[in-house]
Amino acid sequence: MITADQLKDVMDRADALHRYLNIDQKKVEFEEEQLRTQAPDFWEDPKYAQEQMKKVKGIQKWLDGYKTVRLYADELKLAFDFYKDEMVTEEEVDADYAKAIKAIEDLELKNMLRQKEDPMDCVLKINSGAGGTESQDWAQMLMRMYMRWAEAHGYKVTITDMQEGDEAGIKSVTMTIEGGEYAYGYLKSENGVHRLVRVSPFNAQGKRMTSFASVFVTPLVDDTIEVYVDPAKLSWDTFRSSGAGGQNVNKVESGVRLRYWYTDPDTGEEEEILIENTETRDQPKNRAKALLLLKSQLYDRAMKKRLEAKAKIEAGKKKIEWGSQIRSYVFDDRRVKDHRTNYQTSDVDGVMDGKIDDFIKAYLMEFPTNDDEQQ
Repeated sequence: MITADQLKDVMDRADALHRYLNIDQKKVEFEEEQLRTQAPDFWEDPKYAQEQMKKVKGIQKWLDGYKTVRLYADELKLAFDFYKDEMVTEEEVDADYAKAIKAIEDLELKNMLRQKEDPMDCVLKINSGAGGTESQDWAQMLMRMYMRWAEAHGYKVTITDMQEGDEAGIKSVTMTIEGGEYAYGYLKSENGVHRLVRVSPFNAQGKRMTSFASVFVTPLVDDTIEVYVDPAKLSWDTFRSSGAGGQNVNKVESGVRLRYWYTDPDTGEEEEILIENTETRDQPKNRAKALLLLKSQLYDRAMKKRLEAKAKIEAGKKKIEWGSQIRSYVFDDRRVKDHRTNYQTSDVDGVMDGKIDDFIKAYLMEFPTNDDEQQ
């Protein structure tokens, strides 16, 4: 049975969310923005109309989220009072408490995603490390983990390019995760090197082996984001796709390979960005998607430059190293541990089945985005 202090904590956090989210102001904004959608000529400019509808739905979701928090908090208070009169059981009060806490934590977590990139869809790329078949198998296990996570949260996953392993697993995969909210905001916590320790099924001596795979997550830009691509630094190749897909896949050069020479604005150093896309059998569609993936990478690099500059200015701010080893998965000891937050769990099977929300939450709690980073 919950205590009076726990009830007070729920009510205080619900009240705090009302203030943090400016709910009263959002209600006014919602009415104003919705009025714009009722103009007679609203759909004459489809692009503007879609953006406006997106804005209205965005405000609506904040209001709905807070409405749920308020409802569950008030129901908990009522149940707590009814318990004193023996009208409800301890179990019912505790169940109402669990619902209220989950709604509050979900909204608090969403409120931490304040960078303008956070609401975007994302591109997730996995590369196997050194170690041959074992590392390639590990890369495929991570791919499945993220696909299961995305499926559980209602996102659409599209594999834009995949290189099969020599005997098992994959050498690399590029996926887009779209169709929901805050895909990048949540999955940016996965950037870095993931380490697996297990008795390898590919080792005849049954030895314990360590494997690595790197995960790169970038925001997926859309038509509303302006990213400059210098045509002079861009070149294309075509090739025949490999793998499943029927006879057509081997006869038509539908796969595209984009090469772009990127110049670092600070150092002047040049680097080749290479993107391959074999998503469809339609070469023009593959070219369009490859260009979108390039823009996403360029946007991501500019974003990280901005964050690095901000981190240098803000004294005492913890620096997050992109590409560093972030998490260990030790199968024999039944332990998955994040080295940045020290959060760990013994539910290895659950994690590998996509249950990584607690890791994401711990990361966002440890490295919250300040209000001034919204700009």
